[in-house]
Amino acid sequence: MTHWLLVLMAALPVLGQEAPNPENMLPGCPDIVQRSEWMGLPSKCPKKSLNLPVEYVVISHTAGSPCFSPAECEQQMRNIQAYHMNTLGWCDIAYNFLIGEDGLIYEGRGWSIIGAHTGPTWNPISLGISFMGNFMERGPAPRAIRAAQSLINCGKLHGVLTPQYMIKGHRDIQRTLSPGAKLYSNLQSWPHYHE
Repeated sequence: MTHWLLVLMAALPVLGQEAPNPENMLPGCPDIVQRSEWMGLPSKCPKKSLNLPVEYVVISHTAGSPCFSPAECEQQMRNIQAYHMNTLGWCDIAYNFLIGEDGLIYEGRGWSIIGAHTGPTWNPISLGISFMGNFMERGPAPRAIRAAQSLINCGKLHGVLTPQYMIKGHRDIQRTLSPGAKLYSNLQSWPHYHE
């Protein structure tokens, strides 16, 4: 009896953290580090759902510090969320997902919630994926590129993206240097990329 109680308690979220979101854990897809795992703060956003499937994926970079291990990337996720919420006054971290150079995918707003990554015209019709780091002078680690491409393929497989979805760099939509010159150059060779 005690054993089952311990198993049940281990499955419950830590007080003050959001429970894992099963809709962000799609079968046959790469593992995603859930908000509860990187100790994200609860969102203060109204739950505005994306009208799925969406036609666009917008790739950006955070232009901040890179991270190369799960511990570094989890801390960087908390830093980004704190900057977005406390400094910029936003209701949550802006992106749907973030990619670390540890090769892992980190849940931001997830598959179905409108992000705040590319402005009011593009946010409701796109999934925002941001690479953690600054990629003006160097490209992300190959495992980070593979993680992002795997996440996008997962979205297509599960109907989050239209079959003819288009990938765009942040700079294709807004006046910005994001996703950085080196990442942008790599992005232009991806399937489904359209300027």
